[in-house]
Amino acid sequence: MLQPVYQADVVIVGAGLAGLAAAHRLTSAGVTTAVLEAAPYVGGRMSTEKVDGFRLDRIGQFLSTAYPELRRTPGLETLVLRPFAPGVLVHSEGRHHRAGAAPAGGGAGGARTALSAVRALATAPRTASAPWPVSGSGLARTARSLATGSRGTGSRPATPLGSAMDQARLGAALARIASTPMERLLARPESATGHALAARGIPARTVDGFLRPLLAALLCDPELTTSSRCADLALRAFASGRLCMPEGGAEVLPELLARALPPGTVHTGVRATSISTTSVTTAEHGELRCHAVLLATDASAAAELLPGLRVPDFHPVTVVHHTMEEPPGTGASLLLDADRDGPVAHTAVVSLVDPSRAPAGRALVSSTVLGTPPDDVDGAVRAHLAWLYGTSTTRWETLAVHHTARAVPAMRPPHDLRRPVRLLAGLYVCGDHRDTSTVQGALHSGRRAASAVLADLGAGPTRLADPLPTAA
Repeated sequence: MLQPVYQADVVIVGAGLAGLAAAHRLTSAGVTTAVLEAAPYVGGRMSTEKVDGFRLDRIGQFLSTAYPELRRTPGLETLVLRPFAPGVLVHSEGRHHRAGAAPAGGGAGGARTALSAVRALATAPRTASAPWPVSGSGLARTARSLATGSRGTGSRPATPLGSAMDQARLGAALARIASTPMERLLARPESATGHALAARGIPARTVDGFLRPLLAALLCDPELTTSSRCADLALRAFASGRLCMPEGGAEVLPELLARALPPGTVHTGVRATSISTTSVTTAEHGELRCHAVLLATDASAAAELLPGLRVPDFHPVTVVHHTMEEPPGTGASLLLDADRDGPVAHTAVVSLVDPSRAPAGRALVSSTVLGTPPDDVDGAVRAHLAWLYGTSTTRWETLAVHHTARAVPAMRPPHDLRRPVRLLAGLYVCGDHRDTSTVQGALHSGRRAASAVLADLGAGPTRLADPLPTAA
């Protein structure tokens, strides 16, 4: 229980990733810090529901092993990342296609390998690679009838990535972006991602067959309205690392950060009602006096405490969790829908990626719907999943349907990736809405805000953490 008059150097309002990351850097520098969270738990949108031994993320944003802040943020040294299978599976016209797996060597070596493939294809006879059937033509036809009735045309579907030349060029582009310094990406002209991809001469079939569903999974924006600079950063992380999820659920990140702080730093169930540069007034615990206040809530809550603060639009996200005895046959892959003929944007057998998310003998499939969900969301998702996985879903059990209207801040151009975190001396703000709408952005925003606070208080910088372990 906080005392009515509680002294601290800095009071942080909000115990999400940004606020907790900032608290680590402040306490490491010897700055006494109090973190206030209105909810009964830390993490904000990074939360996980526990149902009968299952761990169900409410939003399920992906991580990347290429996120530098996962290595730099104190408190995350013991975080274990569970990677998806390399690349992604793209579903188109009843078939699965492996795409986006990094070439051996990666970086500049990978770029040279991919460019060599382009040159070889330019002079060799073209032979389209055979796509991987879902589970045989009979089962694919069964899935069609389970989903929306007959969908096929009877002809052999082509790969959604275009010709062999298109695929080699895409591989070269991904390898090139993986090795491009971030500063060069941020110096590119900015426009909506859809316009930028077209202006760069990327074929529409490559955009619709791979880049659109991939960026929808990474940015929750299937219409490609996001700033092209933010999309470039997302593609860079995808091309230079592995998509992954934290072992044990999304809540593990904020819980690790909170547990590693000095005892008594984090206070849950404390709601701030007003703030100034030297104090925070709470609903039930009086006034907390301090030398600086860092507002680390989501954008909407921040604007309530600081009227006039910019509030972005948001991408709504719905996550539907199902369980079954036998998992679909896609392994630990992230499965993307390229056809956009159902509500599911992407889905995965997450229990094969992270076995801790399901009890023994059960599989867990988590599927994401972007935008406004249909009225019968579970029924529509089941039908679509039958088509995507090529199997009956009638015996699948629904564990939870999580809808978050303000899930991910939109990053439409012009988007300032380094929106100021210092409003004035003694008053600061951080969160993914001040950076990029990713876990990397939230953590980096907290680091920027802590640096600004330390500079104003005259404290020195903190050291970086050791490298992050990755599960096999």
